[in-house]
Amino acid sequence: MNKIEILIVEDEKGINDIEKKYLEKEGYEVDQAFDGKDALEQLSKKDYDLVILDRMLPKVSGEEIMHQIRASSDTAVIMISAKVEEDNIIEGLKIGADDYITKPFSPREMVERVKTVLRRTERNKMPRASLLVFDQGRFQIDHENKMVYKDDELVNLTSNEFKIVTTLFSNPKKIFTRDEIIEIAFGIDYDAFDRAIDTHIKNIRHKIEDDPKNPRYIKTIYGMGYKAGVEK
Repeated sequence: MNKIEILIVEDEKGINDIEKKYLEKEGYEVDQAFDGKDALEQLSKKDYDLVILDRMLPKVSGEEIMHQIRASSDTAVIMISAKVEEDNIIEGLKIGADDYITKPFSPREMVERVKTVLRRTERNKMPRASLLVFDQGRFQIDHENKMVYKDDELVNLTSNEFKIVTTLFSNPKKIFTRDEIIEIAFGIDYDAFDRAIDTHIKNIRHKIEDDPKNPRYIKTIYGMGYKAGVEK
């Protein structure tokens, strides 16, 4: 069985070394990057199972690295930041992070978060129908390649947005509560705000709807949650 490979991107050497020590103790293979440029170089050479990404980095910001990762892969990313405000956390999740840890944190907490994200990532790799087609072919979900098409045009969704779409369209007749979306899309251990789901849905609608203010594909069921608005 291949070892899980993790890249730590953290400019404070002491923190980076502690994270590496604790993760290696759990049996993970760990590489280190100490600035954004170094991180991008390493990411271009190896496919990591998970990236622990500090938000504030020299040379290239954590946000920019996050965007570049999501432009080409669904590699699991845990973003770490001293920014503890709810809006900052939501923004981190919005741009594609799988989890968000605020400083200061304990190395043990970080290890448990890593295990949780990796379990969820493995669960999402379970086989399913490769291509789902809705609305007489106007809306298509390609599970194998993790892509969504609207009117034959590729829709640029983040990893988290794709997970929410596939959750809703896995059962178009069902109304999903926000808690159900969080549990199914991200895992029961995932710590997220209801407001974060609303933000994701709003962003998805702007990408897939003809009229986001009058959505057709993702319906709001007031007082309950959300459901897919079209069926096969």
